[in-house]
Amino acid sequence: MRLLIAGGGGFRVPLIYRALVSGRFAGLATELVLFDVDPARLAAIRAVLDSMPAGPDGGLRIHTTTNAREGLAGADMVFAAIRPGGTAGRVADETVARGLGLLGQETTGAGGISYALRTIPHMLELARQMRELCPDAWLINFTNPAGMVTEALAPLLGRRVIGICDSAGALVHRAARAAGVELPAGTLDGVGYYGLNHLGWLYRLESGGRDVLPDLLADPAALQSFEEGRLFPQAFLTELGALPNEYLYYYYRHDAALRAMAAMPRTRGESIHRQQADLYPRMAAAGRDAYRIWEDARLSREEGYLAEARQGGERRNEEDLAGGGYEQVALAAMAALSGRGEAQLILNTRNGLEPAGLSRAEPAAALPAIPGLPAGAVVEVPCTVTADGAAPLPQAAPPEHRLNLLRSVKAVEGLTVRAVTEGSREAALEAFAQHPLVGSADLAAQLLAGYEGAFPELARMWGGRE
Repeated sequence: MRLLIAGGGGFRVPLIYRALVSGRFAGLATELVLFDVDPARLAAIRAVLDSMPAGPDGGLRIHTTTNAREGLAGADMVFAAIRPGGTAGRVADETVARGLGLLGQETTGAGGISYALRTIPHMLELARQMRELCPDAWLINFTNPAGMVTEALAPLLGRRVIGICDSAGALVHRAARAAGVELPAGTLDGVGYYGLNHLGWLYRLESGGRDVLPDLLADPAALQSFEEGRLFPQAFLTELGALPNEYLYYYYRHDAALRAMAAMPRTRGESIHRQQADLYPRMAAAGRDAYRIWEDARLSREEGYLAEARQGGERRNEEDLAGGGYEQVALAAMAALSGRGEAQLILNTRNGLEPAGLSRAEPAAALPAIPGLPAGAVVEVPCTVTADGAAPLPQAAPPEHRLNLLRSVKAVEGLTVRAVTEGSREAALEAFAQHPLVGSADLAAQLLAGYEGAFPELARMWGGRE
């Protein structure tokens, strides 16, 4: 199997490579192609891979290229994790919002809209090239904001695009460990989860046919044993009756998040930008020490994740720092898509379910996995993955307050996609204005003007498609 990684100079690529040459995914791919527009980043990541501790390589051949068409030709599987504008772009995504007193976060709120506006055009071009050069390949999308980007690509690639994020699955496994529940490998039996990317809830966790989530939510000591349980007050979680994805911290504890971010000397993006400006040249020149330098940087970077939500110097658990996140989800999906047995994973895919019992000749009115959201919308839910794609599993209807939030953010996502595909500045303004973490037409106008100043390609976009 020929696997292409678009964004092959990305910091997390060594995690994918490590999983492909050792453990249960060894031998899954025979050829790994790393494509990136930045040759210096490619060289640095190649140095890391070449210096990794010796182990079985499964016959994996590695190629690097700065030519997308060369990389896509003959690909069976494409992983996409691109960041147009690099970490400097992330800094602008966050600081423009922060300068207006708003949440400065790369995927949530104003920063997420900005990130999507400048990323979706590049991902649409990648999808068009896939249709030409490798029409039977699957696209597994890591590019953030993952749900919004996947929604933009679905009209071009249909079921052959799947969005990946590890935060939902990690929440499920951390909660299960805290509750003493053993989840069978490759299944999510008894797990109820619904939402959008970076906006979801674990609402059911069964053991022996009984939902043990209420017991977990009522146990302060158990909640303190994992990340999401510590982010929110125990009484709040008991009343909510669910465990929120960690990114809901920005909604449920919005004021606390703003205060913590304002007190930080620099944004998360600024910290990463500063780290990587020095890191990549060091890795490229380090020879046999490149892997050690990368691993030290990875641990430091993981330690700083969502730091604004941790108080008093609190450190992340060792399990959270060990790696084994989104690359494991992606490779499990890749194995199932290539016909190596089915897997159940939480993924971003269309909400529609094909009704049972209909013949191929009958028109199938799609049934939503999340009741109350459109069948064509991309949502984040447990799915059964086979060689035919990802089939979303039906979930319970969310209570009204959760459904209203989902509908509000999904409407913003739709406006953002339309702003790109139609070249509509009005849609972009409306997306900012309608987002629950902005909620102001005046702020929307200032945000868009600020982002247009930081990213001139946005201003050029409003002239419409060529």
